[in-house]
Amino acid sequence: MQTQLLFYRNAVPVSAKKHKDMSLRSDGTYSYAAEVNSVPLVAAEFRAAAADSCVVFAGEGEEIIPVVILGFRDRENLYVDEEGRWTGRYVPAFMRRYPFVFGQAEDAENFTLYVDEEFEGLNENGEGERLFDSRGERTAYLNQILDFMREYQAQFVRTRAFCKAIAELDLLEPMQAQYTMPDGSPGRLSGFSAISREKLKALSGETLEKMLRNDELELLFVHLQSLNNLQPLLAKAAGGVAPGPEDDTPVEDAAEGAEADAGE
Repeated sequence: MQTQLLFYRNAVPVSAKKHKDMSLRSDGTYSYAAEVNSVPLVAAEFRAAAADSCVVFAGEGEEIIPVVILGFRDRENLYVDEEGRWTGRYVPAFMRRYPFVFGQAEDAENFTLYVDEEFEGLNENGEGERLFDSRGERTAYLNQILDFMREYQAQFVRTRAFCKAIAELDLLEPMQAQYTMPDGSPGRLSGFSAISREKLKALSGETLEKMLRNDELELLFVHLQSLNNLQPLLAKAAGGVAPGPEDDTPVEDAAEGAEADAGE
């Protein structure tokens, strides 16, 4: 994963002045993510994502974040088919928020809503959902987007705190997987980390009780259980059958307090 923006190409602040006549049309496909082999998760998504995906950790030190593995090679997403349809059971919120994204303001407290102007569904033909009404006021659709983004940002903050805690406990260890592609070429998955079962077992009872009470222990068990999905994903990479799709699940446990500004 080279950048947090991944598939965003030209994200600009949403404003009534610039986007008054803009509408957003969505065909429900994920072609924009077809060449992304992992995306970030927030902790509230672990249970849903772990149904058929492998939840691991990427980065180092204070930059550790949970991610879901989507492919084994560069520019490979095994969950997006040739027609851009999502073939997995759960679509990560990082993807569902596209083409929108929050950008942090200079005061480091408030956030501005951005939109990727390269998104093919953004149009001035009135197709889809309008961002602003004829008076330049936010539409109900844009307010829903802002609510979703505030919730996502709040969950992101909580997730960073969770990752900081497990980093301080030194629970992570590098993970690797060897595999062979249908053409016989070997490959190796690396660059990710997983919780060490031995290090987890070595924690004191006091620490484990604290992690149990704040739900961190449950998240770690869900993560470890999700590693069982690695082998089916390898089989899928070698031409296996894709898991069946289900309806999207929203980010859980909304939190208040994140400010947002759609721009003027």
